Amino acid sequence: MTTIRCHKCPQRAVIRMRQHRLALCKDHYPQWFIEQTQRFIEKYRMFTHQDRILVAVSGGKDSLALWDVLWQLGYEAEGLYINLGIGGEFAYSDESQQAAQKFADQRRLKLHIYHVEERRGESVPAIALRTHRGRQKPCAVCGLIKRHTMNQMARQLGFSVLATAHNLDDEVSFLFGNLLSWNLRQIPRQSPVLEAEEGFVRKVKPFIRFSERETAAYSIVRGIEYIEEECPFAEGSKQLQYKDLLNRLEEQQPGVKLRFLLGFFNAMEQGFIHPIEDEQGEVILNPCPSCGQPTSTGDLCATCRLFEEN
Repeated sequence: MTTIRCHKCPQRAVIRMRQHRLALCKDHYPQWFIEQTQRFIEKYRMFTHQDRILVAVSGGKDSLALWDVLWQLGYEAEGLYINLGIGGEFAYSDESQQAAQKFADQRRLKLHIYHVEERRGESVPAIALRTHRGRQKPCAVCGLIKRHTMNQMARQLGFSVLATAHNLDDEVSFLFGNLLSWNLRQIPRQSPVLEAEEGFVRKVKPFIRFSERETAAYSIVRGIEYIEEECPFAEGSKQLQYKDLLNRLEEQQPGVKLRFLLGFFNAMEQGFIHPIEDEQGEVILNPCPSCGQPTSTGDLCATCRLFEEN
């Protein structure tokens, strides 16, 4: 087998990125990865060194890599781990929390922990079994609670930016799924940056142009210990099916996923895609009487209704 050399030095390459026509060694790859992240942050005007950034961490490779990169770039970034109470043969939530805490302790970083069952009296698996929505789509319940909690904690803790580690594979599979179903409300919200609105902090995705393979390679080279197991709720999900399909296409056409996503962003910038108008006019947001988060219902927000539903 032919040894692939780094494009910047004589060392053996640890990763070859066909879509970039680039191969890098264990020394040059982390440098490139960090530089590219900073470039994306600046390109999409995500935040500056004056911002306080809350990083949503799961204990997995992507989120811990993001926190590591922001730490090395000198940003004021703290972590948030949401313990959903997911167990199974592998105590998924507790093991993931331990991985996130170990990462934070090694770097003397601050990790905030929100335990859903302790705060709300019920774990996510229990809600999924009890509610109609959860039985149909447990991942939808999980996502709803996480989005609600991330925004709530960012506001309460005084952060101006919430950063998530969604990667290229995540975004392309979401976009593909939304286009298949022509979800015209969600499609325009797929953006590297969602600006702050009343009751909502700014949300950013600094890894949106990195593939899952690239973030994994960074974590391995940096020696980051992360949870490799998939969430048991994710088994058989449509997103994993879309990822598998798109990965097979990527094998045949290197770079197709990145071109697809960048083409979408370009269409957004050119005005070809825009949010649909609400038939009832401007949406009025009011604070949820239970948690204080903005809601358009005039009553409990969607997340609090989950905990009230019988």
